[in-house]
Amino acid sequence: MIPHPTKPSKLAKFWKLLGPGLVTGASDDDPSGIATYSQAGAAFGLATLWTAILAFPLMASIQQMCARIGLVTSQGLTGTLKKHYPKPVLYLMVLFSFPAIVLNIGADIAGMGAVGNLLFPTIDASFFSVFFTILLLGLIIYLPYAKIAAVLKYLCIVMLVYFIVPFLYHQDFVEIAKATVIPTIHFNKNFIAILVGILGTTISPYLFFWQASVEVEEMKHKSKHLIVNKKIIHEMRQDVDFGMTFSGFVMYFIILTTGTVLYQEGVHQIDTVEQAAMALKPLAGKLAYLLFAIGVIGTGLIAIPVLSGSLSYIFTETFGWEQGLDKKFHEAKGFYAIIAISLLLGLTLNYVGISPIDALIYTAILYGITAPVLIAIILHISNNKLIMGEFVNSRLSNVLGFVALFVMTIAAIALIYLQFNT
Repeated sequence: MIPHPTKPSKLAKFWKLLGPGLVTGASDDDPSGIATYSQAGAAFGLATLWTAILAFPLMASIQQMCARIGLVTSQGLTGTLKKHYPKPVLYLMVLFSFPAIVLNIGADIAGMGAVGNLLFPTIDASFFSVFFTILLLGLIIYLPYAKIAAVLKYLCIVMLVYFIVPFLYHQDFVEIAKATVIPTIHFNKNFIAILVGILGTTISPYLFFWQASVEVEEMKHKSKHLIVNKKIIHEMRQDVDFGMTFSGFVMYFIILTTGTVLYQEGVHQIDTVEQAAMALKPLAGKLAYLLFAIGVIGTGLIAIPVLSGSLSYIFTETFGWEQGLDKKFHEAKGFYAIIAISLLLGLTLNYVGISPIDALIYTAILYGITAPVLIAIILHISNNKLIMGEFVNSRLSNVLGFVALFVMTIAAIALIYLQFNT
C-alpha cells in the first residue's frame, strides 16, 4: 500500500511563506538598535513605549514598496535608481550609504564581542569580535543562498528571548497599557534626541536596499520565469507585515524591559548594549541577563549579513558587476569582495579610536540625511506606472508613505539641529 503524503499544517505553510520580510524585520533590531532602545527605556522608563506602535505601519509601508519594486522590476533599488534617475542621485546615495553601513557593522561587531566577553569573562572581547567576523564571512561566502536564507530565518527564533525577559520581573500592566496607547512627549533636548534615535534605527536606509534586492534573489531561487501576479504580491505583503510586526514587538519588549527593570531601579544611563545586559543581572536575575545577552549575539548574526549584503548590492548594481548570494565566489568575486571589505573595515573601527557610541552617532547622522531622500524616491518609483505597471501604490500605501516621509524629514532636521547645537 502506497502511503499518502501528509498535508503540511497551516503553521508549516505560513513558515514556508516567510522569508525576506521576516529576516529584514529581525535585522532591524540589531545590537546597535538594541542599544538605542535600551537607552530609551533606561532614561525615560515607559515614556517611549508608544513609538513601537507608531513605527510599525511606517516601516511596513516603506518595506512593502521596496519589495514590490524588486519583484516588479527584477532589480534592486540601486538598479532602478541607476536606470530611471540622474546619476548624481545614485552616487550621493552610495557616498552616504557606504560609511553609514560600515560604521553600523563596526558597532554591531563591537557589541557582539563585548557581550561574548560578558558570557565568557576569561576571553577578551576583541577575540569574540574577530571570531564572529570570520564566522560570518565564511558562512556568507561558502553557503548557497537557500542555506543562508534558512539559517537567517531560523536565527530569528533566538529573538523570542526578548518576549520572555520582561516577565522575569514584576510588572504593572495598567501602566504598561497606558504607556502603549497614550503617547508621551517631553519637549526637552534629551527626549527629542532619543525619539530621533529610535526612528533612525528603526526606519534605516540599508533595509530599503536589502529588501528590494533580496526579493529579486528569492524570485530567482524559486524560478527564473516566475511572473509577478497579485498572489505573489499578497504573499510578499504577508511576509513583510509579519517581519515588521516581529521587529516591532522585539523593540517594544526591549524598551519595556529596560523601562521597568533599569529605570525603576535608578539605572538611567546606558551607553552600550553590554551595559544594558550587565545592569539587568543583579536586578532581574541571571536568567534575564543571559537571555538578553544571547539575543544580542543572535541579532548580530542576522543583521551583519544583511548590512554587508545590502552594501554589496548597492555597489554591484551601481557598477554593473555580477551579484547574488546564490552565486559562488568565483562567479561574483566583486560582490563577495565588497562583503569581505565591509566586514573587515567594520572590525578595524574598534582599533582606530572610533568607539561604538561614536559609530552609532555618525551612523544616525548619515542615515538621517539619506532616509527622507530615499523615501521620497521610493514613493516616486512606486507611483510611476511606466516602472510599476498595475502594481503602483494604493491610496493607503501613499498615505503611510507620506507620513513616513514627513516624520523622517522632521527627525532629520531635529537630528542635525541637536548635533550642531549641543
